[in-house]
Amino acid sequence: MTPSSPTLSVWKSLAFVLVACAASFASAAQQWLTFEGKEGPGKGKHIVLISGDEEYRSEEGLPQLAKILANHHGFTCTVLFSLDPKTGMIDPNLHTNIPNMQALQNADLVIMLTRFRSPPPEQMKYFVDYINAGKPIIGLRTATHGFEFPKNSEFAKYSWNSRIPGWQGGFGRQILGETWVNHWGHHAVESTRGIIAPGMENSPLVRGVHDIWVPTDVYEVHLPNTCTPLILGEVLKGMKPTDPPVKGKKNEPLMPIAWTKTYKGENGAEGRVFATTMGAATDLLNEDLRRLIVNASYWCLGVEVPPKANVDIVGDYHPTMFGFGKYQKGKTPDDYAGE
Repeated sequence: MTPSSPTLSVWKSLAFVLVACAASFASAAQQWLTFEGKEGPGKGKHIVLISGDEEYRSEEGLPQLAKILANHHGFTCTVLFSLDPKTGMIDPNLHTNIPNMQALQNADLVIMLTRFRSPPPEQMKYFVDYINAGKPIIGLRTATHGFEFPKNSEFAKYSWNSRIPGWQGGFGRQILGETWVNHWGHHAVESTRGIIAPGMENSPLVRGVHDIWVPTDVYEVHLPNTCTPLILGEVLKGMKPTDPPVKGKKNEPLMPIAWTKTYKGENGAEGRVFATTMGAATDLLNEDLRRLIVNASYWCLGVEVPPKANVDIVGDYHPTMFGFGKYQKGKTPDDYAGE
């Protein structure tokens, strides 16, 4: 048989198809992560964590947070990502694809760190149903401006810059308590010390929380009276925890950097909300911030907050410094599955 024979060509074509199918299957199998809950108070509860931002490495931070919640507290956690549908690779710069949003159908809690996302209707509808059901939400960092849709979109009211009556400021303002306003600290120059708000020292959300410092800056927020400030942000002069606070209006008074509120879904049910302008992957290196978020997960679900929640890092965790264009290219969700 000669190399140019039709039979050889058929076999080559078949091999190409098989390789392509295998690649497609592998891509589909790695579109999200699920960490089964081990023993703990969260056993039987399902948390869905939605990542998708260009700057703060939520694709690195949320899998680690999911591992902590699953391994130490028993919550089953599903982590979703912004993916390139052609390659199956994580692409935080692609705003229009977050596979497996249908996981929200059986979610007890959502933890999200998204920025200007615009999922298609077949994905976004599951998020809308979740909100309409009045279920609990934790919003981290850029979740305040987590969505951006065209004015003619059926989801326009969720946009961070919405002016629709009753939905001014979109999902961020109406559900979490604030939308994007501005940086208050000098971004990537002035870091943040977290201070428990006066009168909140006995809140269950701050149990075991004593020393919050994060490299991200304080955001400007103007909370409505439906929000209860929990942690205030002291702006520091530099990017080290030992740096002194800046003097002047940035710290007079201090901006809230974590707060709670409730909202009502369309069905009348009331859901608890915890929001914080902290939450970058590098922020999660701080033990007490991790504990604050874990405590908030318990609180949002109406489960008793432990005296000092175990928030030990699970496996290796060396997050990438925040910044645009700095995400680790060529990664699939499976690359963040290791324990």
